[in-house]
Amino acid sequence: MRKLSLALILLVVAITSKINAQELPFKECVDAPLEDFNSSVLTSQLYNQISKDPTMKRLVDQKRMAVGIVSLDDPNAIQYAGLNGEEMMYAASLPKIAILLSAMDAIEKGELKETAEIKKDMWLMISKSNNQASTRMIDRLGYDKISSVLTSDRYKLYDQNKGGGLWVGKRYAAAGERRPDPMKGLSHAATAEQVCRFYYKLVTGKLVSPERSKAMLDIMENPSLHHKFVNTLERIAPNARLFRKSGSWKQYHSDSILVWGDNGRRYILVALVEDPNGEQIIRNLVFPVEKAIQKSRTLLASATKGAGNVGD
Repeated sequence: MRKLSLALILLVVAITSKINAQELPFKECVDAPLEDFNSSVLTSQLYNQISKDPTMKRLVDQKRMAVGIVSLDDPNAIQYAGLNGEEMMYAASLPKIAILLSAMDAIEKGELKETAEIKKDMWLMISKSNNQASTRMIDRLGYDKISSVLTSDRYKLYDQNKGGGLWVGKRYAAAGERRPDPMKGLSHAATAEQVCRFYYKLVTGKLVSPERSKAMLDIMENPSLHHKFVNTLERIAPNARLFRKSGSWKQYHSDSILVWGDNGRRYILVALVEDPNGEQIIRNLVFPVEKAIQKSRTLLASATKGAGNVGD
């Protein structure tokens, strides 16, 4: 009897794991521009929670810290909030996700052959943030290809009308041509809002195709580097699936992550920080962000029921 019970448990676990593996891309989410999901409630809660930390509040107020979140727990009520969301900052290795997207676009169009070597370089570039692999991918694609994908009407991940966005204008090496972004002259740039846009399109299967989006998710899952957001989330949500890309150079620190867990812990989180202690700040940011999401959810539920507001 015990053997039968154990077998049933293992079968349920296996079926559940298979279902979870097939959950993403999450096609049930509304296909709409990210700005359609702007939530004043979530934005207010985000600022309130971050303001409880004097360092974070100072950096946000000085525009040396940008944060973007997309709450995904209810596919029919997506919420986006950003603080300095259109403030473009140096993002080090985070824009390697733009190289990944450009490579998948080129593969889909037959411009680049998907060899074992290229697959390995794409994984090394994202999971281990390997600069040599990233530079090889840039050389294969060229700056014109990367910028054309980022500025295309389909993606608009770099848009001068929205503060810029994702940009790759230099190899991850000392030598080579430099193609700085046209707004601020940055080599490797991002805005929190445009990185959130990247992840939302990715999680809904809208980057290149559902199949290519799934391939990108597979590369981004289970990151090899366990710092920043990942360090915190592996402690407080060990069973959540994490898809991420981060970056650091001198005082510039950035991280971006899709968290896919249970009990409403499903969201996109992006942070760009200019501060020597940015790595620790990003680790700590998870707590006020999750509290802001929970508070916003409570407030919206109360408003729907006509029960009034809930205090901070």
